[in-house]
Amino acid sequence: MTLPTIWGRRSSFNVQKVLWLAGELGLAYEHIPAGGQFGLLDTPDFLRMNPHGRVPLLRDGDTVVWESHAILRYLAARHGAEAFWPADPARRARADGWMDWAQTALQPAFLSGVFWGYYRTPEAQRDLPAIARSLAATHACLRQLDAVLATQPYLGGQALTLADIPAATALYRYYELDIAREPLAHVRAWYDRLRERPAYREHIMVPFSELKGRLDF
Repeated sequence: MTLPTIWGRRSSFNVQKVLWLAGELGLAYEHIPAGGQFGLLDTPDFLRMNPHGRVPLLRDGDTVVWESHAILRYLAARHGAEAFWPADPARRARADGWMDWAQTALQPAFLSGVFWGYYRTPEAQRDLPAIARSLAATHACLRQLDAVLATQPYLGGQALTLADIPAATALYRYYELDIAREPLAHVRAWYDRLRERPAYREHIMVPFSELKGRLDF
């Protein structure tokens, strides 16, 4: 049997989401580094699978899936039973809501605004007022998470689900960057719980120094 294949470099935020879930599922797969220093994204073979030329990309038999959240949902449905993406429509919608919120609110504020604006941008090119605004927006998002996590250990309830993965992928970079942080006790406790998970440590808590001052990939 051919193993599923995941394309993408390990330091990519969106690839990390997929690798983390694959690790949680105990999924055997082939990993092909792609993007950044590895290239491949503009090759004919890759573009036939994903015309957008981006990672992550998953091929599972005859099925090809691109976009990180589509891959997360596919893997959870195909390989995860109900543990990560419940069949109950209300619980599934709750997970979907947190996934979409992370992509449309937290990710633009933190990943685009703070991580790219501060860490990946060369110091001489940084827009400090814009970074400050993005950090304020990041903390506004994290305060929303903190309020929810005050009442339950995970965003979807009592156990880790897809609801957690997109937002929680950002936590390692948030806590590792040399930035001002708010004392959000429940977000910190969530992060500490995640750090106990082997798949989180393996796929999220990875060095990202290769990205410092790099806008080219």
